[in-house]
Amino acid sequence: MILRDELKKAVLKQQDDLKRDLGIIRDPEVKLLPKFATIISGIRRCGKSTLARQYLKDIKTIYYVHFEDINLTGFELEDFLKLEDIFKEVAGKEGTYFFDEIQNIQGWERYVRQLVDKDEKVIITGSNATMLSKELGTKLTGRHITKELYPFSYTEFLKLREQQHNIALFEEYLKKGGFPEYLKSDDPEILKNLFLDIFYRDIMQRNELRNETAIKTLLHYAISNIGKETSYNKLKTLIGVGSANTISQFIDHFEQAYLLFAIRKFDYSIKKQIIAPKKLYCVDNAIIGQNAFSFSENKGRILENTVFIQLRREDRDIYYHKGKYECDFLVKNGNTITQAIQVCYELNLDNKKREINGILEALETHQLKEGLLLTFDQEDLIKMEGKNIHIIPVWKWLLEKSAIL
Repeated sequence: MILRDELKKAVLKQQDDLKRDLGIIRDPEVKLLPKFATIISGIRRCGKSTLARQYLKDIKTIYYVHFEDINLTGFELEDFLKLEDIFKEVAGKEGTYFFDEIQNIQGWERYVRQLVDKDEKVIITGSNATMLSKELGTKLTGRHITKELYPFSYTEFLKLREQQHNIALFEEYLKKGGFPEYLKSDDPEILKNLFLDIFYRDIMQRNELRNETAIKTLLHYAISNIGKETSYNKLKTLIGVGSANTISQFIDHFEQAYLLFAIRKFDYSIKKQIIAPKKLYCVDNAIIGQNAFSFSENKGRILENTVFIQLRREDRDIYYHKGKYECDFLVKNGNTITQAIQVCYELNLDNKKREINGILEALETHQLKEGLLLTFDQEDLIKMEGKNIHIIPVWKWLLEKSAIL
């Protein structure tokens, strides 16, 4: 419980946050509908509250509170009623509710459901994917609109730099990723502190974990092996835990924090999907660079990770193909594979046969006529075995995606 006077002071102090610079206008769109709460979820410091403020900029009365404010330590579910009275006192009646990082308050969804049922307009941000599953599945089923936000896309990066595409800028984007504060300051300490916040607050503390050394070892191994097939049975031996199921739980915690993502090998048998090795990807290239390998040593993996994150931005259902050969990404729509994508930094005499065979096998397996082979800066068209393989630079593919959106 928190005293009313303390709560009021915090609310008044936070009003200034609404007046901060709105920054680069983000690509994703936000909307509020009657009888629905709008939820923006994503990794810490990717710009969720800024996106919400951009949407709310023309709304006169906003009931705003940021729940990671240290002055709100001790806030409980019952305090929402006091908060509601304070909002109307200091901001006026008939406002739009804006709750920032609400996942810190146990039972928050019960109060939000009450607001929604009263036709109040509610927008929420949170740094944990459970907001889109467990917590929402109890009290807000069918009463929420969700939007997952990621660090800057390449288009947003170019807006920040106030420049048009050139290959040097694209290479910078591949190295530095898309976290807004890091891009603006170029200070590695910001990135380091962000990573520690995610690890300790969103992974260890939120999930009440204690085996810090083992989990940190697993996380660094995963980040150092982006895009490679990974067996959970082998990982259990690597970090010294009892079972592959424990590894699966740890990986799930990384995913819930939006730090890492696992994709499965495609198979029509769900059981085979579950037991097959997974491939892991990271939410941002800068985190990979700081915690794993250098850009120059693994340019292909960085490029592949960039493609994966773009597919995640588009809310695609993603798998990888593995038969005699391998194809990096399969995109599924409903029950059908609709797209096959291969990624390599440079197509050359040494890898051409392997890369082409991988995508050809995926196209043949799923009866597709065309596929994408994405590179750093090559463009071509290969026609083989009745298939068209479009070779396109990743930067061009990213810009075309933004134009469509």
